[in-house]
Amino acid sequence: MQTQDALTATFAALADPTRRALLARLTEGPATVNELAEPFELSLPTVSRHLKVLEQAGLISKQRAAQSRPCTLEIAPLVEADAWMAQYREFFTSRFDRLDTQLKAMMSARADVAKPSGDQ
Repeated sequence: MQTQDALTATFAALADPTRRALLARLTEGPATVNELAEPFELSLPTVSRHLKVLEQAGLISKQRAAQSRPCTLEIAPLVEADAWMAQYREFFTSRFDRLDTQLKAMMSARADVAKPSGDQ
């Protein structure tokens, strides 16, 4: 896309559940438009429009094989999106680890208070 950066195009394409389902199908291997359209109650032109969005985002490519043009998953945009999200994953993981430590300390302190005293 000319007006959007690649990451924006990737996330815009992934925002639609049908397009995510099409990508999931392509993880099994290349498929034609007809094969990709089979599980959906959508017209072929609608599926083709979804595929065009995925192709413009670089998430799929179409090859020419005899009379058909099978679609293939392209992982580079997904790798870029994963790298972008990794920084946030690390941020939240460290926060959750600290929360886990704090909760365990609170549970331990609560268990100590609830124990009956053996000195009486």
